[in-house]
Amino acid sequence: MTQVLSPVPGTFYTQPAPGEPLYKQVGDPVAAGDVVGLIEVMKTFIDVKAETTGTFTGYLVDDGAAIGAGAPLAEIED
Repeated sequence: MTQVLSPVPGTFYTQPAPGEPLYKQVGDPVAAGDVVGLIEVMKTFIDVKAETTGTFTGYLVDDGAAIGAGAPLAEIED
């Protein structure tokens, strides 16, 4: 199991915009480089990308949660 960690502190989002589908659903295939979330820092948006290939097993934080750098955001089963 691999955790996707936050590269920066900010607000974490699981979907690109309100009302849009989640970036990943449990069971979705994930390729290295896939976007699995979004972090907002002072009106700047940073894509959170998977660093490994596998199966998405879920988000570890809620949509809109304040997170710190290095916080685990999601898990991928290798």
